[in-house]
Amino acid sequence: MMNQVTSISCRVVFVVAFFLAGVAIWEKVANWMGYHLTFIGYYAPSRFLELSAIALLFVIALQLREIKAGIVGSREPG
Repeated sequence: MMNQVTSISCRVVFVVAFFLAGVAIWEKVANWMGYHLTFIGYYAPSRFLELSAIALLFVIALQLREIKAGIVGSREPG
């Protein structure tokens, strides 16, 4: 049960991280054209990239934890 929750949360956070990165790029391009995205508020595009990187780091840590658990669980004495 916990493995399923971890797997689903990894996938959701991964998609959210790429969405944040896409919004940051979209906002930066809009800024170059002289516009801004009104729903973002006071966050700069660099802040969205930082949040995206933090989320991806979290996903990497969870994936490494699952790999470690799989390696330790598959070892057989002998």
